[in-house]
Amino acid sequence: MSESEENLPSEPSHAHGGDVPAVRGHHEFADPGLPPHEHRRQDIDERAAKSSERTIAFLFLLSMLSTIGFIACFVVFPVDKIIYVFPFGHVSALNFSLGLTLGLALFCIGAGAVHWARTLMSDEEHAAERHPISAEPEVKAQVLADFAQGAKESGFGRRKLIRNTMFGALALVPLSGVVLLRDLGPLPGDKLRHTLWSKGKVLINQNTNKPLRPEDVPVGSLTFAMPEGLEENQERFQKEIAKAALMIIRLEPNDIKDKRERDWAHEGIVAFSKICTHVGCPISLYEQQTHHVLCPCHQSTFDLSDGARVIFGPAGHALPQLRISVNEEGNLIALGDFTEPVGPSFWERG
Repeated sequence: MSESEENLPSEPSHAHGGDVPAVRGHHEFADPGLPPHEHRRQDIDERAAKSSERTIAFLFLLSMLSTIGFIACFVVFPVDKIIYVFPFGHVSALNFSLGLTLGLALFCIGAGAVHWARTLMSDEEHAAERHPISAEPEVKAQVLADFAQGAKESGFGRRKLIRNTMFGALALVPLSGVVLLRDLGPLPGDKLRHTLWSKGKVLINQNTNKPLRPEDVPVGSLTFAMPEGLEENQERFQKEIAKAALMIIRLEPNDIKDKRERDWAHEGIVAFSKICTHVGCPISLYEQQTHHVLCPCHQSTFDLSDGARVIFGPAGHALPQLRISVNEEGNLIALGDFTEPVGPSFWERG
């Protein structure tokens, strides 16, 4: 038998050739217990403890500044501003700055708390065997005493710099959520009640980007127009065209039933908002014989010969009409803005 084989445990004995092993009278492995406690540098050197305290306070202060930066970014950066950030590419300046500042604020609070626990709070381990779920009165008293001792050893009451900066960081972080509530406020003010149309604005054909003239609109035709000065390559184009888009239709003057529609028209040419008053879909389906226009989203139908009133569908209001005329050059112009908000109803249309 080799030396290595001699060190192997012997085979368990069997009684009468059975398969039940013999019961051993001692534990095979002894409990080594906890290793001896080693003091940290901060436990024996007050200068090291002060250095850790300043580091923790710095992290909490950095969290406070990041929260203030979050609020500032929310106010300073416009929603549509795009910047280039390597290696992410072109991103929203607002979203990037909000994520960066809020993430830094939360990270610094966590890092400060972890650094505090690892360097200044007590790190001694106490093992206690607990069998019953409900503790005995002596155990409860011991737990409270241990908690009080741990609170004392953490320096929470003595190290005021850490305590005050932590309270400041925790107090400021919730303001990040409060600032986000701004979007639920009274904004956007009266922006939805006004468009780019004003007195003297020339009607521009959206297909040709040229001024519309009465002779360009034959009877029974449908043309789309936008205000002079608005171009598709502008950053504000989508926002403004969503309110200012026009349908230009020419009817026989005798076919116009509504008096105000006839007065606001020019030689049978009428201009109505292209935006459906249900949920804001663009309207483009025109039936020449009936003078009805249909919204393709939910089939709201408007009679353009009778003030664009609703004759079918879920829309709650007629399409707003724009008063038009011609200028000295013979181009169609607006005589003002819409007299009511365009698009879907909001706050009962103000």
